[in-house]
Amino acid sequence: MAKSPAVLAPVSAVGASFLATAQIVGGMGVLFGRIVSRAVRFDFDYSELIKNMHKMGVKSLPIVVVTALFTGGIMIIQAAPIVERYGAQGLLGWAAGFTTLREIGPLLTALMLSGRVGANNTAELGTMVVTEQIDALRALSIDPISFLIVPRFIAMVTTIFLSTIFSDALALFGAAYAGYAVLGVEPQIFYNGIVSGLLDVGDVFHGLAKSIVFGVIMALASCQFGVATSGGAPGVGRAVNATVVVSAAGMFMLDYLVSFALG
Repeated sequence: MAKSPAVLAPVSAVGASFLATAQIVGGMGVLFGRIVSRAVRFDFDYSELIKNMHKMGVKSLPIVVVTALFTGGIMIIQAAPIVERYGAQGLLGWAAGFTTLREIGPLLTALMLSGRVGANNTAELGTMVVTEQIDALRALSIDPISFLIVPRFIAMVTTIFLSTIFSDALALFGAAYAGYAVLGVEPQIFYNGIVSGLLDVGDVFHGLAKSIVFGVIMALASCQFGVATSGGAPGVGRAVNATVVVSAAGMFMLDYLVSFALG
């Protein structure tokens, strides 16, 4: 077989990348269809769902608390010079609330959980694949999608949604007291800026809608790369790395699209 001319190498690389991306997106689409078909029929293992909710949600609380509190404080430190220059202490609560509820809260929570929950989920599923545990489930007439994938998908989406609500509240709490420590703005003035009418329920729903989208992309990526793992232990490592990269890239792209769609 004749080798391709060197001049065609870039075109060949672009084509290979396109095919690889199409394979990933197509695989995630097919998996999503299978998940939805079983979820609407409540055809999944409830005990696995509860176990994963505890493992993914409850055990992630410490890192959510720490990250959210310091995120609120960092926002105030970054904004302090501008606030002091223009004497905008009264708008500090609105600015922190707008940024946190619509963008920082859902995005940082999803990225943080992607590194912990998504990567761990891929490693577990990948290990089960390379050790032929999933083949054993099929041999026992147990559907791996119903038993393993659907409970993990629901648990991840629910975890990110609830963690975002928790993270928003804690980030604003941290911002309020960082504003008092750094700028001398009383917490009551900070909270008045949040509830004065400049923010509304739509800002809260905007961020929560994003959290659901982020949860779906993270769950699909982690499950797809997990069940498609091959090549033994090195393959598990590659699958985990791919999950983190695809989840993060997908979140930023979908963040742009959702922001554009919701305004």
